[in-house]
Amino acid sequence: MNTAPAGRCVVITRPEGESQRLAALIRDAGGEPLLFPVIAIQDAADPAPLDETIARLDDFDLAIFISPSAAGKAMTRITTRRAMPAALRCAAIGPGGARALARFGIRDVIVPEPTQQHPANDSESLLATAHLQNVHGKRIVIFRGDGGRELLRDTLAARGAEVHTVTCYRRAVPVLDPAPLLEAWARGTVAAVIITSSEGLRNLCAMTGATGVAHLCETPIIAPHPRIAQSARTLGMQQVLVSGAGDEALAQTVARQVFVSSG
Repeated sequence: MNTAPAGRCVVITRPEGESQRLAALIRDAGGEPLLFPVIAIQDAADPAPLDETIARLDDFDLAIFISPSAAGKAMTRITTRRAMPAALRCAAIGPGGARALARFGIRDVIVPEPTQQHPANDSESLLATAHLQNVHGKRIVIFRGDGGRELLRDTLAARGAEVHTVTCYRRAVPVLDPAPLLEAWARGTVAAVIITSSEGLRNLCAMTGATGVAHLCETPIIAPHPRIAQSARTLGMQQVLVSGAGDEALAQTVARQVFVSSG
């Protein structure tokens, strides 16, 4: 990758604990990652439904983990209570979820491969995989956070599957001092901001206030999905780039389209 100008920071806004690999790639590109998590991942308010689902995992044919956070929270609770059923297949929206599952010894994971028609890691790309086409009569459990889209559940149900969703974490706005980020902006050292969810972008605006929003409107915003990019444009951001899915694509977009143009 290309070398970043000295002192240029790339702000990574993923939840705490989910940025290490991307941060390493940014360093490899010659940048300096500035971690500013804009979503706090907390335990589900009521763990009883999750515990009940864990107790009957043998009833399911497929378990889908909607995010790395879902994989981490669900598997942490599962492994303290029981072994995963040998016959239960697992699926993740993207490679981040697969890596989270691998930390618990689960390696045979269904993960969508980006295609021209479905270039992003999202529900649509998972639904397009061959594994999820003929699901009539299958029993599927979806581990997810609070809220979110219902496309995955509704589509699988329409294909004839028996779908059960369970909340294994909730999202909150972190209690985090924005001063270091605002100071980096004021010094002119922020090269780009990586945003990986529309909710996270809204949180970032709230956490940094009017000053932060003004900086965001003048800073390159890197988003992995067109839907997130559109949220940024709607909020007034002027320089919005869509990288495509995956840490490598995010880092390469920063290196090729931000560092080169500013170098």
